[in-house]
Amino acid sequence: MTVSEKITEHVRHLPEPLQAEILDFVEYLESKTEMENNNLWSNLALSQALRGMEEEPFLYSEKTSRRL
Repeated sequence: MTVSEKITEHVRHLPEPLQAEILDFVEYLESKTEMENNNLWSNLALSQALRGMEEEPFLYSEKTSRRL
């Protein structure tokens, strides 16, 4: 029996209000996973965009950047 089948079997015997709680939790986990995946892609895109910039010359010196 797979994990999915075991979960289904357990949930089937619970009252509907508890099934609704389980559904809420599953949707939360899906949302959390999606956000984590989006963060990974954002970090990857940012690291690719900044790749090689540490070798570029500075546009401003420390002295000029402190003037306001």
